[in-house]
Amino acid sequence: MPIPFNRPYMTGRELTLIGEAHAKGHLSGDGAFTRQCHAWLEEKVGCCKALLTHSCTAALEMSALLLDLQPGDEVIMPSFTFVSTANAFVLRGAVPVFVDIRPDTFNLDETLVEAAITPRTRAICVVHYAGVACEMDAILDIAERFGLKVVEDAAQGIFSTYKGRPLGSIGAFGALSFHETKNVISGEGGALLVNDPAYVERAEIIREKGTNRSKFFRGQVDKYTWVDVGSSYLPGEIIAAFLAAQLEQGEDITRMRLALWDRYHEWAAKFEGDGLVRRPIVPENCGHNAHMYYLLLSGLEQRTVFIEAMKAEGVGSVFHYIPLHSSPAGRRFGRTSGALPVTDDISDRLVRLPLFSGLANELDNVLDVAGRALQAAARL
Repeated sequence: MPIPFNRPYMTGRELTLIGEAHAKGHLSGDGAFTRQCHAWLEEKVGCCKALLTHSCTAALEMSALLLDLQPGDEVIMPSFTFVSTANAFVLRGAVPVFVDIRPDTFNLDETLVEAAITPRTRAICVVHYAGVACEMDAILDIAERFGLKVVEDAAQGIFSTYKGRPLGSIGAFGALSFHETKNVISGEGGALLVNDPAYVERAEIIREKGTNRSKFFRGQVDKYTWVDVGSSYLPGEIIAAFLAAQLEQGEDITRMRLALWDRYHEWAAKFEGDGLVRRPIVPENCGHNAHMYYLLLSGLEQRTVFIEAMKAEGVGSVFHYIPLHSSPAGRRFGRTSGALPVTDDISDRLVRLPLFSGLANELDNVLDVAGRALQAAARL
C-alpha cells in the first residue's frame, strides 16, 4: 500500500464520545465537550481563556477583531507561512508587512523586526514554524518598547514550549489548529487562547456572533442581545467530542511523534555529513512537538527529483509554503520590509517527509525509499 504524507490518527475513543454528545441532546456549540476542551487547554497551556473555534483561521480572525485593526494599520509577520496568517488581518483592512526569516529555524527573524516598524504598526504576528518557538523574549521586548501587541500563530505548536512556557500562552493571543494534518486533530478546528484578561469578555462576544450569549448562560444577564461585531466562530459538539478524545491522549501522541522524529534525525545525519541535506535545527531553549520532519536539499531541481522519486515508490512527500510576498494577493495587500533572501531560498529547497502517529511500522520503508531518492537527487 502507498504511504501517504499524512494519515489522520484516531485514538479509538472518538466515536464513543461523539455518541455521548448525541445522547446528551446537544450538538450545537458550547456543550459539555466544548467546556471539557476549554478546561483542558486552560490548564495545560496556562492561558486566561481558551475558546474553541471552527479553525485556526477563525482564531486569527478573532485576534484581528480584538485588536480593533483599522484600514491601513500594519501587522509585521513572516512571508514563509500559510495564507491564513495574513488573511485574518487583511480582512480588517490591515497591511501585512513581510519580514525575512532566520536561516536556522525559519521563524521570523527578530533582528529585522524593529526596522519594519512604522507609525502604522499595530501588532507583530509570529509563526512558530514546525512547532519550534520564535525568539519570544526579543520580540516581546520590541513589542513593549513600541506599544505593540504580539499574536502567536501557534497552529503547529501544541505541546511545544519556549523556555518552559507553552506556545500560545506568551503573546496577547495565541491561535491553535486541530486540522487533520496537525498533531492533535478534529478534522477541522482550532482555538483562540486569550492571555490578557482585558480581552476575555469581548472575545466571548465576538465568537458568539457579537452577542452576550455566554453571559446569559452563566446567569449574568436575564436575556442576551447583539452588543458588538462578531461572527459564528464556534464549532459543534461533534467536533469538540472528537477533539476531547484526542486531547485525552495528547501527551502519548506527542511521544509517538517524537520517537519518529528522532529516528528521522538519526537517519539523516549521514546524509547531512555527506553534504546532501541539512537537518532541522531546534534551539536549546525550545521544546518541540515533532510536528514535522523536513530536509533542506541543495536546490529546487534536486527537491523536484526527490519528490518524484519518492512518489514513484509510493511514498508521499511535499514542499511547503510558496512565500506570501511573491503571491498575487501578497503583492496586492501587503508589502515587504527589506529583501527576503532566506525566505526565497528555503521555499525552493525544503521538503517534508511523512510524519503521523501510526507510521512506526512503515518507517523503515520510508527511510529506504528516501535514501534512494536522495541519491537520485545527488546525481544531478
